[in-house]
Amino acid sequence: MTKRIVVLGVSGSGKSLIGKGLADQLGYPFFDGDDFHSPENVAKMSEGTPLTDEDRKDWLASLNQLLHENPTAVIACSGLKPEYRTILRRGLDDVAMIYLKGDIDTIWQRHQKRNGHYFNGRGMLESQFETLIEPTTEEAIVIDISQEAEVVLKEAMNGLQGYAQKA
Repeated sequence: MTKRIVVLGVSGSGKSLIGKGLADQLGYPFFDGDDFHSPENVAKMSEGTPLTDEDRKDWLASLNQLLHENPTAVIACSGLKPEYRTILRRGLDDVAMIYLKGDIDTIWQRHQKRNGHYFNGRGMLESQFETLIEPTTEEAIVIDISQEAEVVLKEAMNGLQGYAQKA
């Protein structure tokens, strides 16, 4: 089984839920990428202002550093563009990525049920979908999130076993 895992997707796709579930099953530490944003990034998102590539650069570098510092880890991170995923993997050859794929309507419904999260508004979610360049099945394990969370988690575990056999 791979030792470093990044769970990708737009806000509200289930990255934290699935990432934590994977970490619990594997006995790995879990890190929510949202916890590593700068206060400036959090303030921007709280105001409904989408982050730029420049805003994300140091954040992604800090998550890459976290992967370097932890021989086992599961990190939840949007990883919206190939260049972001390249930064996350920099200097590591054992990072498995799981992409939680969903449509905007499903994810917006989930957003409306969240309380106390700084990610603010449908416009922010739409901007993530506009920025998103979905990973290919060669780059990540792709899982449809329209299923129950338990099924998504099971598919993620099965995908990781398949990934380990390919590596």
